[in-house]
Order: sequence, then structure tokens, then C-alpha cells
Amino acid sequence: MALFQPKREAPSQVDFEHLPRHVAIIMDGNGRWAKRRGLPRTAGHAAGAETFRTIATYCKDIGLEYLSVYAFSTENWRRPMEEISAIMGLLKKYLLEAIAKMERDRVKMKFFGDLSPLTPELRQLCLETEEISRHYDGVQVNICLNYGGRDELVRAARAFAADCLKGGARPEDLTEATFSNYLFSAGVPDPDLVIRPSGELRLSNFLPWQAAYAELYFTDVLWPDFSKEELNRALADYQHRARRFGGV
Repeated sequence: MALFQPKREAPSQVDFEHLPRHVAIIMDGNGRWAKRRGLPRTAGHAAGAETFRTIATYCKDIGLEYLSVYAFSTENWRRPMEEISAIMGLLKKYLLEAIAKMERDRVKMKFFGDLSPLTPELRQLCLETEEISRHYDGVQVNICLNYGGRDELVRAARAFAADCLKGGARPEDLTEATFSNYLFSAGVPDPDLVIRPSGELRLSNFLPWQAAYAELYFTDVLWPDFSKEELNRALADYQHRARRFGGV
């Protein structure tokens, strides 16, 4: 594992004039954070929600264009119902607060994923925040909710196939750019940097198409303890890498 870990002892000198356009974060480690403190997992999710607020606000303040976060995966429905209810309750609380402050904060919000399994109230809140913030020009926060990368690809393939059957497309016309237009992220640039806290070294079905050439940053810090300083370390580390996109 140590071979893949970035060196965190170096000072975080970030060039804020040359930030990546799009940073994606797998918000992992809430349960372990709570367990280490003898608390229920729901307490970890509550702490993680506060970290999300802090990081999203900081991304807005430093001028980041896009922030995508993995909030709830298609696989997370396998968790205990009490934990799922707590996560959805925190999301509802966040969206209600966001709606009340949107004109002040000017944060554009978008949801990636299948919202149909959510309660009608929560689904309506998601759609409302998207609609209210549609014209904002600040940071865009993409919340991946009931999202799975493989599920997204299957949905996109089905949508393209349906267009072919209707005569609106031809199989030979399919390109990477065309296929991207069928994804939840259509119109959003691919992430430049994917960050995963908690010490796990995998993407866990998070944006597999979009993150094909993203730089990856792993840290042992659990998500509730992830700070602005930790994000700066990731940004500084990213800025010292040479991105070749398969070239020399």
C-alpha cells in the first residue's frame, strides 16, 4: 500500500491560478470514523455531511469550476435501513438549507444517478435545487446519488440503442464524444483529479468512463477528518504531476 500513497509530509503549496477544472471525491470512511469513537455509524455520516459543506464552500471560494462527490451508490441500498434512512435524512436537511441560501451562495447543483427510488419529497427537492441553480455561474457541485458507474454505462448504451431503433442515430456514428452525451455527466468536463480518503485504493464504480485519464490521490484520512488543508495537499500533489493522456 505504501507504494501508492502520496507523501503527506511535504508542505501544501498550491498554485491557485492553475487549479484543475474538475475535482471528484469519494467520500469514504464515515462508518470507520464513528466506530473508532464508539459512536453509531449514523454519527459518522452526520460528521461527513459537515465535512462536505466545508469542502464544497472552500472549492467555491478558491474558484474551482466543478466538484463531484460520491454520496450514495447503487450498492449502498444493501446497508441497514436505519443507516440508509439517516443518509437520506441528512441529504434532505442539506437540500433544504441549500435552497434557502442558493441566491447568496450561487452554487450550481446537479445530480448524477437514478433518482426514481427516492421518496417523492426528496426527489422533488433534488429537482428543485437543480432548477433554481441552473443559471448560476459559480462552482457546480455534482452529487452522485444512487449512482453506479456500470449502471450509468448500461443506461447510456440502452439510450443510444433506442435512438438507433427510432432512426435518430446509426451504430457507425457512435464515437466517444457522442457516447459521453448519453451519460449523466453530459456537458461536464471529465474530472482531472479523483480523491479517495480512508486508505482504500480503488474507484468503487465511481465515474469509470469519466475518470479514465484522471489523476488519482489516496490518503488514509477518513472523510469526516478531511480538511481544507488535506484538499490543498491533493491539489499541490496534482500540480506536480505530468499528464500525458497516453502520449510521451
